[in-house]
Amino acid sequence: MPRHPQFPDRQPPARLGTGLYAITDGPRDDLVAVARAALQGGAAMLQYRDKSGDAGRRLREAQELAALCRAFAVPLIINDDVELARASGAAGVHLGEDDEAIGDARAALGSGAIIGVSCYDSLQRAQDAAAAGADYLAFGAFFLSTTKPGARHATPDLLRDARGIDLPLVAIGGITHENGGSLIAAGADYLAIVSGVFGASDIRAAARRYVELFGTDRSGSNPIKQ
Repeated sequence: MPRHPQFPDRQPPARLGTGLYAITDGPRDDLVAVARAALQGGAAMLQYRDKSGDAGRRLREAQELAALCRAFAVPLIINDDVELARASGAAGVHLGEDDEAIGDARAALGSGAIIGVSCYDSLQRAQDAAAAGADYLAFGAFFLSTTKPGARHATPDLLRDARGIDLPLVAIGGITHENGGSLIAAGADYLAIVSGVFGASDIRAAARRYVELFGTDRSGSNPIKQ
């Protein structure tokens, strides 16, 4: 079985599970500390998202987060940057519509890497991504998002329709503790959260509240479903 680049010394997960997908809101000086708090709160996956041009800092931070996530047995996903994912030893990459093709990312990162794809409001894009070898499909924005206020709008019906693709589904965009449960009920395997976690005064507690929407307490332990 292929190994994830982030976990060279252990068997990789056969399949992703469910839970909170925390997405960082850097650059910020306390990045590692707040990421640790989110993981302590039970985040099942972490994405490093930093659109700045400081390549040296981004590599250092990605390497630090990869090591941190390794200690929690949680995959670190790099937003948009295949080379950074490879250089940092992250578990994989998340691709948008203007990023590298899935096949090129797979060739660069290896068969064990996790490759997620933004599908926005398009079931056809999701079907195409699945056929090209994606490991999870992300839809959104479902609600008004402060991170991307102009994002395309997706509906819960899209999650219901995408269930037949048989890949983990990620919901993103304006998700709160109050509205997240409706997306899980519609078929979301993960809730991807930026400000709802990293903008909270108590990040660990905020993460835990999202985890509790899935009906399983994963605080302090993050096993990936086998």
